[in-house]
Amino acid sequence: MNPSVCKISFLFLIIFSCFDPSYANHNGFDAIFQFGDSLSDTGNFLIANADSSPNMGHPPYGITFFGHPTGRLSDGRIIVDFIAEAFGLPLLPPFLSGDDQSFSKGASFAVSSATALDVSFFQERGVGLGTNLSLSVQLEWFQRLIPSLCNTTRGCKKYWRKSLFMVGEIGGNDYLGPWAFNMQTEQQVTAYVPTVVEAIKNATEKLIELGAVNLVVPGNPPSGCFASILTLLNGTRAEELEPGTGCLRRANDLIRYHNRLLRRAVEELRKEHPHARIGYADFYTPIIEFAKDPEAFGFSYRPKLNACCGGEGPYHFDVRALCGQPGSSACPEPSAAIDWDGWHATEATYHRIADSWLHGPFADPPILRLRKH
Repeated sequence: MNPSVCKISFLFLIIFSCFDPSYANHNGFDAIFQFGDSLSDTGNFLIANADSSPNMGHPPYGITFFGHPTGRLSDGRIIVDFIAEAFGLPLLPPFLSGDDQSFSKGASFAVSSATALDVSFFQERGVGLGTNLSLSVQLEWFQRLIPSLCNTTRGCKKYWRKSLFMVGEIGGNDYLGPWAFNMQTEQQVTAYVPTVVEAIKNATEKLIELGAVNLVVPGNPPSGCFASILTLLNGTRAEELEPGTGCLRRANDLIRYHNRLLRRAVEELRKEHPHARIGYADFYTPIIEFAKDPEAFGFSYRPKLNACCGGEGPYHFDVRALCGQPGSSACPEPSAAIDWDGWHATEATYHRIADSWLHGPFADPPILRLRKH
């Protein structure tokens, strides 16, 4: 699609959503199962690490919608919350909350800091990670849950037909953790991309083998547009920034490569499993559009790529004063900001992206048209 046409469609979508916030599809899904990392975690990391009191367990996380921290890495709702609301479903509980009866309408298996590749891959390369709850572990959790969801072949087939599986976003931590914190080079982490994409493809295929027929595989967002990466990878030199957006070029180059291979993998899966409906969701382009022309989308916070919540450092980000920790502060209007805490987006950003995935133009096909009868 022509970029200018795409932008006009996106702007029209936002105006439409403001006038019609209730767009539930009665022929939609009865359950949603989410896999991924911090961009889709509804509380698993916070539950698993409660004793260490992680920063997302403290205000101002959750301030915009919930009024308190929930384990979501945002000021409020995240993309999967808006997708659930679109189908009239409850917000997804984290799997580690442990009540099987609460999962009949879906669950989030996503965990902050999770990687697509198993922890052993990184240990062999001397790379330390924040969690070992990788995509394969999340799949094991899902398989353990199946008997409580359906217990006959016929019953499961009917249940899966009305369920939506969100396979990611995931993969960003496979690159950015080793690059930003473990002194690996851009060339080293770029070499991981085919292996990471293969892991996501294999996980999607495993879900199809287990009965999933409606799946969405999101790409990665432009990490070079977030305050943490701009700061940690020294994105203050003008020659390293993309004209028009101000995002860090080399970080975005890596993500574009990942997304290109992932799109190709989705196309391969469609050919290999023609009975399944597999969508690709573009996480990259919407944020690039916001960065190019923030006012057009209602983002007035300045500087535009600064984190709303963070410490006194470049781009309002400081690893010694992360959002929720002493020394950090939040901007007065999170809805005016694109970036929430340097790593993750605001509820306002997620809402706009969710709309673009539900209706288009940044999902192929749009999620509201994914399921057919």
